This record gives sequence, structure tokens and C-alpha cells, in this order.
Amino acid sequence: MLFNSFEFLLLVAFTMLIYYTLRFSRFQIATLIGASLIFYGSSQLALLLLLLICLFINISASYLIMIGQPRRRKTYATMGVIFNISVLVFYKYGPLIVKTIPFDTGSLGALVVILPLPLGISFFTFHGITLLVDTLRARPEGESSHLTSDTFIEHASKVSLYFLFFPQLVAGPITKSRNFLPQIVPKKLQDADFEYSFRRMTLGYFLKMVIADNLAQQTFWISYPYFLGRPSGDLLAMLGGYSMQIFADFAGYSLIAIGVAALFGYKLPQNFNFPYISQSFAEFWTRWHMSLSSFLKEYLYFPLGGNRCGNLRTYFNLFMVMLLGGMWHGASWNFLVWGGAHGLALAAERLIGSKIHPPKALFLTILRIVFVFSFVSLAWLLFKLPDISRAADFLCTIYENWGMSLSVASCGIIAIYSSAVAAYHLIGVFRRRLTVFDRTSTAGWLYGSMLFLIVNNSGEPQSFVYFQF
Repeated sequence: MLFNSFEFLLLVAFTMLIYYTLRFSRFQIATLIGASLIFYGSSQLALLLLLLICLFINISASYLIMIGQPRRRKTYATMGVIFNISVLVFYKYGPLIVKTIPFDTGSLGALVVILPLPLGISFFTFHGITLLVDTLRARPEGESSHLTSDTFIEHASKVSLYFLFFPQLVAGPITKSRNFLPQIVPKKLQDADFEYSFRRMTLGYFLKMVIADNLAQQTFWISYPYFLGRPSGDLLAMLGGYSMQIFADFAGYSLIAIGVAALFGYKLPQNFNFPYISQSFAEFWTRWHMSLSSFLKEYLYFPLGGNRCGNLRTYFNLFMVMLLGGMWHGASWNFLVWGGAHGLALAAERLIGSKIHPPKALFLTILRIVFVFSFVSLAWLLFKLPDISRAADFLCTIYENWGMSLSVASCGIIAIYSSAVAAYHLIGVFRRRLTVFDRTSTAGWLYGSMLFLIVNNSGEPQSFVYFQF
């Protein structure tokens, strides 16, 4: 069930009606769990059983961590984390492993290859890991924890809501259990910030349906073999347009998820903070997919030693974290190269930054922003062309087709829709000075214009890019 579908809007409206009806208020958690199961089951009913099995294991393991003997809590947490990673590896990386190993795996290998990838598996397994680790950390000897209730039933219901909550279930934002579980309290209609939800959802739908879906019709030509006959200028415009598209698509999804969650009185973490104004790669990863960056930093980078073990170890840790972050996106060489490229960029930037301190001139600031955006946009090519050889062909075609005439119409359309993303980031740069956007009349005009464009100028509906992860 896509966020940009009538069925989803109907599900949200019907769930809210039951959720805030006085006689059903005692069943708010059950209402949201039921809606979440409908949301997930409508897309992959056959794999709903896997989701429920993962849920049961994480409920049981986290509860055992809470009530178990101190010397066994770490064991329960370790076993639970291994289970979550095993599920992720089996479904996401199993086909690559089967194709890589040098011997015949028989019917089991054939089954692994043909099994469909469960929707949002990377996100709900990460939620399972954060639940177990946070529960272990929050329960030192003699200290009570706010993460769970005393009875198994109460614990199971709260963990189920955290694990299944439909706005974040299939594509995040990745929410830490210690931030979500304390929010599970009875909600009243006045707890919902409808203006906040309206603004987030309107902007999210605008970015997805107007910007991303229209750009998708132009960046389609990046696919092989269509790019072979296109002018170099067109290909560069498409590459920049795809960078804008993937931002609008994923940031749009995150904003919709945050807005829908707020309708039910829950706050999800911000996932994007104007990433394309970043002046460094380190800054970019504090602004792009912030919930994933935070997860990797807290649960992987710090345990590896972070920057506490010398420069060489720091460079290695940065590279490995980004390499594993690339693999998180998928079991193929393109994601490994993508993650490795960002890891090398982070390590090189840290090395150079420790030696050189350039002046903060406006020209150099703009140059740094352009450089980071260009690198990031070039790396996104590996998302559009998973076959690395085809990505290399694309770059060769840019080099070879300079003599061909530019397609003004295609580049113009890309420029128009990309300009909206550029304007969004410019507002991010000058938002403290642009107090005009805080005025009711101006804000009303702006959001009214976005609603008008959503209704009248949406592109052909496309699935969200991050649903595949």
C-alpha cells in the first residue's frame, strides 16, 4: 500500500476515527497494530508471517533481558541481535551468497534465490536490534527501565506497536526504541498537532508526487540501453535530475511518515536536513537519512572504536561503516562500491582536513557545496544502474557524445522540477532571515500552491525508491 494511494488515505482516516472515538480509546494500541498489519499485509500478505515471527522473537528476547538473571541478559541480547542479522542476511544476501559459493546448493539454494525480498526488511530488523541493545543498556543492575512495562502482555503490546507502527514500518525513519516507547501513552484528540501534520504531509506529497514522480519520467532514460543515443548535456542533466529525484522521493516519504505519525500523537525523528547544502561529506551524512546515520554511528562506529584509537583506526572505521552502510542497501557490487566510495571520501576528507584549513570565503563555500553535490550525484548513478559495467558505459557515453545537440525540452523539464528542490535548500540556508514564511498569509499561499500542484500536476505514480531496501 503506497502512501500516495487512495487506499492509504482511507486507512489513515478510518484508523483515526476509531483511534479517537471515546469508547475505543482503551484500544488505541490495538487499533494502530491492526492498521499496521492491514498496511503491510495489503502489499505482501504471504510474508506477514515472517514479520510476526520476527516480532515474537524480539518481544521474547527483550522481555528476557528485562527479567532475566543479570549474567544472562547479555546472552539474550546477543542471541536476539544474531537472529535479526540472520534474517536480514538470509533474505537480502542469501541469493548473492548462493550464486557466489563454488558448489551446488541444491533445492535449498534454488529456494533462497526465488524467495521474494520482504518489504522493509532492513528497517524492521534494525528496529529489532535497537530494541534489544537499548533494553540491555537501560537495565543495569538495580536500575528500573522506562522502556518496558512489568507484565509480558503490556510489554508485548508496546513492543508490537514500536515494531509495526505503519508510518515507519517499510522505509523508516529508523526510530530508537528508547525514544518511541515512552511516547506510548493514552492519546487525546488535542494531542495531535494537525497543523504540523498538514505542513509535513503537504510538503512530503509535493516532493514525491510533483517533483520526484515527474523527474522519474525524465531520468528513465538513464536506464540501459536508452542512454547510449542521448547527448552528453542531456545525460549530465539527467544525472543531476536523478539526484534531485531521489532526494524528493525519500525526503517526501519521510515527511509523510512524520506527518501521519503526528496525527496519532507520535513524534518520529527528522530524517533530512537540507543535505545538498553540505560543504563536506561528514556534514552530508549528518543531513542525509539522519536516522540511518545515527544508527550506524551509535551501533557500529562507536563499538568499532570511533575516533578514539588513533588516526589510522579512525580512517578504517569510517571506511568500514560506510562499506557496511552500502551493503545495507542491497546485496550487489554496486552498493558495495557506493558505500566504499563514500567511506574513502570521508577518510580522505578527515586526513586532508587535519592538514589544511582553507579560508571561509563565499566562493570557496560555494565551490565546496558544488563539489560535494557533484560527488554524491555521481555516486547515485550506482542506484539507477546496478550493473557497474553499465554505469561505466554511461560515463563513457558522456565523454563520447559531446558533439550531439542538447535536447532543450528534456533539460528544461528537469531544470524546472529540480529548481523546486534547489529553492527548498535555499530556504534552508536563509530560513532564519526569511521570516516572511512564518506569516500566516504567506504560508497559506505557499501550502495552497503545493496542494494545487499535487492535484493538477502530479507525475505518473511511482513506487518509493527506498521500498526496495
